[in-house]
Amino acid sequence: MKLKKFGATEQKVYELVKPITDELGYFLWDISYVKEGAVWYLRVFIDRDEGISIDDCEKVTEPVNAVLDEADPIKQSYMLEVGSAGLERELLKEEHFEVCIGDRVRIRFIRTVDGEKEISAVLKGCDKNSITVETENGEEKICRLDDIAFVKLWFDFE
Repeated sequence: MKLKKFGATEQKVYELVKPITDELGYFLWDISYVKEGAVWYLRVFIDRDEGISIDDCEKVTEPVNAVLDEADPIKQSYMLEVGSAGLERELLKEEHFEVCIGDRVRIRFIRTVDGEKEISAVLKGCDKNSITVETENGEEKICRLDDIAFVKLWFDFE
């Protein structure tokens, strides 16, 4: 797993959108600019402790749309979508890991590590090369990012 770095377009959009989300009381989780079929999508993912509703997405969409129209950082046409990062979101950036310390995560490994392909544990720390978790039996485990396919927040709904 490599920590996500923004492309040039995503970075420009991040710099324009971050002050808006900060002012409105939201955490800017991620920016994604992708082509699906013939259409380009600019996706802005937001979060806050209380969760995200449709009203929150609408509240953010209007000022984001206005600033993007004014700055015009993307020359081709695209569809703007503002949405929740999701309950079981993927942790992609170092700051994601930092804000999720103490939360339960699901880690899927690229190949079997210590006899396991996937584990659920509590996130205890992170650095540029690894994450530290506490397993259900209280064992501290260091997982190298190079061995990881993905890390997602994990909620047991049972």
